[in-house]
Amino acid sequence: MRRRDFIILLAGASGWPSAVRAQQKAMPVIGYLGNISLSAGAPYLAAFHQGLREAGYVEGQNLAIEYRWAEGSYDRLPALAADLVARKVDVIVASATPGITAVKGATSTIPIIFLGGGDLVAAGLVASLARPGGNLTGISIFSRELNPKRLDLLSELVPKAKVIALLVNPSSAGAEPTIRDVQEAARAKGVQLDILKAGGESEIDAAFVTLMQRHAGAVVVGSDPFFNSRREQLVALAARHAVPAIYEWREFSEIGGLIAYGPSLTDTWRQVGIYVGRILTGAKPADLPIQQPTKFELVVNLTTAKTLGLTIPPSILARADEVIE
Repeated sequence: MRRRDFIILLAGASGWPSAVRAQQKAMPVIGYLGNISLSAGAPYLAAFHQGLREAGYVEGQNLAIEYRWAEGSYDRLPALAADLVARKVDVIVASATPGITAVKGATSTIPIIFLGGGDLVAAGLVASLARPGGNLTGISIFSRELNPKRLDLLSELVPKAKVIALLVNPSSAGAEPTIRDVQEAARAKGVQLDILKAGGESEIDAAFVTLMQRHAGAVVVGSDPFFNSRREQLVALAARHAVPAIYEWREFSEIGGLIAYGPSLTDTWRQVGIYVGRILTGAKPADLPIQQPTKFELVVNLTTAKTLGLTIPPSILARADEVIE
C-alpha cells in the first residue's frame, strides 16, 4: 500500500467512532409537567414508571426525564410548560385541564400525552376521542362526570343530611360545570346544595368554618388536582369538624378519609406510561385514540365511619372494592 493511501485510510478509520455516534439516536427525553408536588404525586409517578417499563423504557438507562412541579399553583404552569418546550424534549406528559392547556399553548409540534377529565372536544383540545388529531392524546378520566355519583353515595351514607356542601376550586375551568352537574343531582335527591370555594390553603380552612356555620351535614370534595395536593389538610379538617366527606381518589381514604369513588389513578398513570412508550417507538398522537379508565374504585374507611358514629349501609359495603378497617 502506498504511503498516501495508508494515510487516507487511517484518517477515515479515526473518524469512524464519531460517525457511528452521530448515527446513533440520542437518549430520548420526556418532559413531565406535574400540577401537584413531588410528594403528593409520588404514587402516580411510580405507576407512570411502571408503564414505561412495560413499554421497554427505564429512566437512566434508555430514557431521561425532566420534571417540573407546579405545587398546586396553576398560574405557574404556562412558564413551566414553556421551559420544557425550550429544552426540546421528545414528549411532554401533562395532567388535568390546566396542565394540558398550558402545554398545548406552548407547542403544536412536540407530542403531548395527557391524563385529564372534562369535555376535551368542547374545550378545543382534541378533534374527537377516536382520532384526536394534532399533537396530543392520552387518558380521559371522567373526573367531573362522577361528581353527581359521589353526591348520591354520600346522600345514601348520610340520609339525614338535608344540606350537603360542595367544595370547588374557583380557579379551575371545571368549577362551574361541576356546580351545575351536582346541583342537578341534589335537586333529584331533594337535598339542599351549599357551594363552598377554595383556591388556596387558607381558603380551605375558611371553607370548613363556613360549612359548619351553615350546618351542612356532609361535604363533597370536588374533582381538582389542587385538592388532591392537599389531601392531608382536607382529611384532617373533616375529622376535626366531624363532618362526613367523599373524595375522588382512594388515596384520601387511605389516610383517613371516609369514602372515595373514582378511577384508579395509579392504573391510569400506568396507561400514560405505556402510551409514552408507543410515541417513543414511532406512533403519532393524532393516530392514538384517547383511552378511558378500565378500573374504578369505591373505598370505604370503616375506622373513620365508627369515629363519626356512622353505620355504612350494606348496599355500599357490597359495592366497595376495598374496606379499610
